[in-house]
Amino acid sequence: MGASRRDLEAMFVRHGVMLAIAGVACGLAGAATRARLMASLLFGTSPLDPAIVALVSIRLASIAALAAYVPARRATLVDPSLTLRGE
Repeated sequence: MGASRRDLEAMFVRHGVMLAIAGVACGLAGAATRARLMASLLFGTSPLDPAIVALVSIRLASIAALAAYVPARRATLVDPSLTLRGE
């Protein structure tokens, strides 16, 4: 109550992106520990190729931002007074 739609959207997207960044960091740590095993499965690239790691990390973070934005946008379109009356 009292927050602007833009502030609510920003809060939800920020929270979603922070969770995604934590997940990407855990995934990178796991990939670094399993690099030797993955090296035998990859052909033509190294397991920790900086360009590929950066591209995948950025893509995952942007998908997470979109996945957080869509429900946040839908939630901000609902009138709070109607929601409170319904309960």
